[in-house]
Amino acid sequence: MATRGEHQTVPLSVLLKRELANEKIEKPDIVHGQASQSKKGEDFTLLKNECQRAMGDGVTTFSVYGLFDGHNGSAAAIYTKENLLKNVLNAIPSELNRDEWISALPRATVAGFVKTDKDFQEKARTSGTTVTLVIIEGWAITVGSVGDSRCILESAEGDIYYLSADHRLECNEEERDRITACGGEVGRLNAGGGAEIGPLRCWPGGLCLSRSIGDMDVGEYIVPVPHVKQVKLSTAGGRLIISSDGVWDALSAEEALDCCRGMQPEAAAAQIVKEAVQAKGLRDDTTCIVIDILPQEKPPPPPVPAPKKQVKGVLKNMFRRKSPESSSNTDREYVEPDVVEELFEEGSAMLSERCAVKGHIS
Repeated sequence: MATRGEHQTVPLSVLLKRELANEKIEKPDIVHGQASQSKKGEDFTLLKNECQRAMGDGVTTFSVYGLFDGHNGSAAAIYTKENLLKNVLNAIPSELNRDEWISALPRATVAGFVKTDKDFQEKARTSGTTVTLVIIEGWAITVGSVGDSRCILESAEGDIYYLSADHRLECNEEERDRITACGGEVGRLNAGGGAEIGPLRCWPGGLCLSRSIGDMDVGEYIVPVPHVKQVKLSTAGGRLIISSDGVWDALSAEEALDCCRGMQPEAAAAQIVKEAVQAKGLRDDTTCIVIDILPQEKPPPPPVPAPKKQVKGVLKNMFRRKSPESSSNTDREYVEPDVVEELFEEGSAMLSERCAVKGHIS
């Protein structure tokens, strides 16, 4: 779902063959920062750069970022932080090559979420958590999400993409329809005398979210099946923002991106949290992770008589389209369009509609 224009799904194999046909394309540089202000102490993050994975012909790396916004206690958030990634990776067959591994990630993400929820519920703990899990391998970004924490992407040319779904019943008609079709009820809290207050909730239980991990005490209608989206960036790069609802209750995607433009990720995350708290006050845990996916700096070209212009700031350069006149002869050999290409998206909450993952769920 992009805010500008329509974007067609392109098979992953086509994109990888395109890379091979145009010589080796370097992996991006990934820089991240995080910030938070705590009200309840139930937000947790997972930040793992350069995770190694053995392949048949060597070792490759990927990065993982997660945000876990707990409710009714922190047990579910802590357990999910410690176990979800392991469960996702264990659902991927071994000895896959790079493109097969990336293609397997969406199904494995569903399997990992469901297994993590099942294992946690066996511990008979009653807390729950939203989850936004981001895995970056090369220029491919895979996002699995349940709940109302969100992940947005701004590409180098300035387009904004929503990589997660909001599973608040207040704003998600499909989820309201799903719950009522299954026999649940959706309504506001009855304050007596016919008055209703607060956000829409699922009954029994009264949770205002339709998907989470944990929450064993709120009934069968709250499911752990994630919305999964996978995209491929152009080699121009982009910026990801992952934030809990404490940010999104106060700021739009555009406001979050604009308030920190030109800042390094650590400062950008702090600025977003600051803006959110100033706008609404510290009503909830407010956490933000900013990830810049940057083209690797190329070695300088051979000396030429004309003086070179000095580039001030990697981020300013990254978020400005190169003009054809400024490209070197080497750059002209392969100039990839500044677009984000969708590889996969599936948001159904019904495992029967995503039955291909069942073999991975135990």
